[in-house]
Amino acid sequence: MSGGGAWTGAAVAAVTVGYALFSRRLASTPVSAPMVFTGFGVLIGPVGMDVLDLGHDAGPVLTLTEAALALVLFTDAMTVRRRHLRTEGFLPLRLLAIGLPLSIAAGWLLAWPLFPGLTVWEFALLGAILAPTDAALGKAAASSPRVPPLVRHGLNVESGLNDGLVLPFFLMFLAAVPGTLASEEGAVGVFWRALVVSTVVGLAVGWLGGRLLTHARARGWATGEWQQVVVLAVAFCAYSVATAVDGSGFIATWTGGFAFGVALRRGEPAGGDPAEERPADLTEYVSGLLGNLSFLVFGAVLLGPALEHLNWQIITYAVLSLTVVRMVPVALALAGTGMRLPTVGYIGWFGPRGLASVVFGLLMVEDHVPGVELLGRVVSVTIGLSVLLHGMSAPYFADRYGNWFDAAKTAAPDLREAQGTAEATVKQHIDPRRLR
Repeated sequence: MSGGGAWTGAAVAAVTVGYALFSRRLASTPVSAPMVFTGFGVLIGPVGMDVLDLGHDAGPVLTLTEAALALVLFTDAMTVRRRHLRTEGFLPLRLLAIGLPLSIAAGWLLAWPLFPGLTVWEFALLGAILAPTDAALGKAAASSPRVPPLVRHGLNVESGLNDGLVLPFFLMFLAAVPGTLASEEGAVGVFWRALVVSTVVGLAVGWLGGRLLTHARARGWATGEWQQVVVLAVAFCAYSVATAVDGSGFIATWTGGFAFGVALRRGEPAGGDPAEERPADLTEYVSGLLGNLSFLVFGAVLLGPALEHLNWQIITYAVLSLTVVRMVPVALALAGTGMRLPTVGYIGWFGPRGLASVVFGLLMVEDHVPGVELLGRVVSVTIGLSVLLHGMSAPYFADRYGNWFDAAKTAAPDLREAQGTAEATVKQHIDPRRLR
């Protein structure tokens, strides 16, 4: 390791240790882990101490962020249960089926008048990159017991699925941009390899891995520690096989996680101990750590340099992306559901942009999109603003919204937002440890 690389490693280790030592104290404050790691990243990047630079560290940076997103996609997909989508799934289904496409379209259209130098497909690419949400940036908003379970679960499920659903849009738009590496293969080739082949690979690897682990657990062949390792290995196997056949490793890990989760749950004994350590715990902890380290490198190699080139167009688009582009589609998606205005506003505001957008932005840089400098700055500033605003506002708005919900439920016992409250007190859909 070179001297510069050694100092980079020491700096990353120092901030990780520092946050870990004070993590419990910081958990009760508006200061989130992404805020700390992003801020430190800006400090050690080219605009600060200059110990981490994309020009010299592009390979390791991309590997780290891709590994983080792959594990996040796998573990998110593992938690999807059909019964939850049947009973309380109208909220995430509406957000994903109606709100997500509308958000991509709104991001596409609003970029048109602000950045006239870009092409129509670069506008579309920007809309797709900034469409997926990340519950980790507003942890209190999606985990506070003051917030009704229906809303908490809806935000978590939406965040867990929308990054995988945005991937096909991102890949197709990337292939449509002239001059990129993906455009050489064409839209048909991208559709076949990235969507069809990757989906088949992910489902096959995930299902096989889940069945094998179930078989080994039932017969007591595998220790608890090695069961944890199996989940990590299956996730990276799905990613690697898809990449080897020129497919999308991310789509493969997402579909693989879903198949793995289904296979694993089918082999679970009825009435198992909920307190027992789950095989996916290690993978979730590792994905959380890699995710926070990804925010560190995001601050260093993307956000820091982008702050030196701010202009009113970039700031305007970032603000619109976090408000109009998210909140109007959410309002349209929830029309007719009986949700009250405070709930619509709460869900609309807590659509933070995070890890998926960071990785998509880096993949755009790697693919040599013609307008990459401007697009990268817009993406970076939008994510940076989201890290700050959503992280700081989550505890406050969760408490205020909880106060409103308690009063509204007392006045109207049949409140739509109260659906599923009794069931959720017995069994949680999302384990709090999964909020990275």
